[in-house]
Amino acid sequence: MPAAPQKTAILSVYNKTGLLDLAKGLSQHGIRLLASGGTAKLIREAGMEVHDVSSITHAPEMLGGRVKTLHPSVHAGILARNLASDEEDLAQQNIDKVDYVVCNLYPFKDTVAKINVTVAEAVEEIDIGGVTLLRAAAKNHSRVTILSDPEDYPGFLEELKKGEVSEVSRKQYALKAFEHTADYDSAISEFFRKRYAGDGVQQLTLRYGANPHQKPAQAFVKSGKLPFKVLCGSPGYINLLDALNSWALVKELKEALDLPAAASFKHVSPAGASVGLPLSDVEKKLCFVDDIAALDESPLACAYARARGADRMSSFGDWIALSEEVDTVTAKIISREVSDGVIAPAYSAEALEILKKKKGGKYTVLQMDPTYEPQSTETRQVFGISLTQGRNDVKINAETFSRVITPAGAELPKQAVIDLIVATIALKYTQSNSVCYAKNGQVIGLGAGQQSRIHCTRLAGDKADNWWLRQHPKIFEFKWKKGTKRPDKSNAIDLFVSGQVPEKDEDSLEWQGYSGVFEEVPEPLTEQEKKDWKKQLTDVVVSSDAFFPFVDNVFRAAASGVKYAAAPGGSVNDKAVHDAAEKCGITFVEQEFRLFHH
Repeated sequence: MPAAPQKTAILSVYNKTGLLDLAKGLSQHGIRLLASGGTAKLIREAGMEVHDVSSITHAPEMLGGRVKTLHPSVHAGILARNLASDEEDLAQQNIDKVDYVVCNLYPFKDTVAKINVTVAEAVEEIDIGGVTLLRAAAKNHSRVTILSDPEDYPGFLEELKKGEVSEVSRKQYALKAFEHTADYDSAISEFFRKRYAGDGVQQLTLRYGANPHQKPAQAFVKSGKLPFKVLCGSPGYINLLDALNSWALVKELKEALDLPAAASFKHVSPAGASVGLPLSDVEKKLCFVDDIAALDESPLACAYARARGADRMSSFGDWIALSEEVDTVTAKIISREVSDGVIAPAYSAEALEILKKKKGGKYTVLQMDPTYEPQSTETRQVFGISLTQGRNDVKINAETFSRVITPAGAELPKQAVIDLIVATIALKYTQSNSVCYAKNGQVIGLGAGQQSRIHCTRLAGDKADNWWLRQHPKIFEFKWKKGTKRPDKSNAIDLFVSGQVPEKDEDSLEWQGYSGVFEEVPEPLTEQEKKDWKKQLTDVVVSSDAFFPFVDNVFRAAASGVKYAAAPGGSVNDKAVHDAAEKCGITFVEQEFRLFHH
């Protein structure tokens, strides 16, 4: 029998850790070593036999080392399969097969991490031949072993001693090579994205992440352009979390109800959300917009007034999302409230000028591309682990609430359907667990991020009660001191309706802070007054992002005027919950989608 042909290894590494031990092990097994540049020099100086790659290419390294291994004699030898046709091609060109490739790449990341690195410097660290070696060998891993990580050398040599590298190992080495080149290409594209498509085109550098010590931070897309433009200010990391989540919410509300929509966001959950239904005179006072001229002529302004007015304490310093072109009336409302920024598809010239004056010209204004649709899958990292899932693209509309469980045969009135759509879409973009109460086309109470469902229901119900109590006639009789600011009024009203008015003590700073906003300190509401007023709250809807596990949720919702409830099924207590709803006079709808959001 003819002797088996000598096996060949090509070595071309930047990181030379463990190289000499590996070369020695390969040589001891009779494997011919081919190497390029500094790799060949190091092996040769250690006294081992090694051939230059040029011995098979018959072409010298050229262009200052830019071209070393790019040649058919190299890559045909790597890519050849154990097929008769491939063997014939190799024989005709007098090319030998390559069985092992050892390669790692120039340290591009280290180079671009240097201060003031130039494009020219970075370009010289872009490995071409090495990437080609890695990909070629990894592609043909059914026959070729590719080593890209020095950590794998000892295990590889142990297997070689036993006779051959296993298929399992070759697959793992190939995967690591593909990951190596993918990471390398990602680093290169990130560098050039910042240099050639930064300043908001495809990449936007942020001051810091969620906290000032979390640097660096950026926003980017891997293809195309960022779907938003910065018209004024400088958005932060949390600003963009709020902006993009809130935009999705108002976009979906507009599509579901064909009404202008607005959202007031804080820390990646809505403090309020609404569609543009007209406000009553009482609601205008509640939302501090009774002095806004032409309010009734702007459905968008009505939507934001409702969204901001739902929970003014939580909306302080909010991020605003608007589904329509921002008009002058809406901009005037925004201009006098404390907020971080706004996102909308367009701005009238006058509205933009108003907003640009806010915060001394530093107010953040983003213009969103209304046609933008994100990819169907989304990825996030947690503690270095990437998690991928299909995007939550379920559509919430009137059909979502077509399955009435109790009472049998009941039909939902039009306003209840609108309110359930508003509440449920708001939940879709709220940190779970979450429960939302709504009325008159707006969120009136939202319980977000609670581990217990009943705590969500109570928190949201308390906020709904607060919203209603803020409309008590006594509130509108308050005699404010001249110059009292809206946030101070909101805080005093919140203390008043929630029963948290500090004990009267002229020496107490807390009392001084409360009483100091009034010309005449109002007498607190009695418990009977609160009870009588709360009885008048009715036709409220409640929606839950998952099933109600116990009947206590139903009883708490009923206490805040809920007449319509929607939640997915799936609890062992579903029937008990439905029975409790019927006894409380609540129409219960089972909608089929759980809407957890994290």
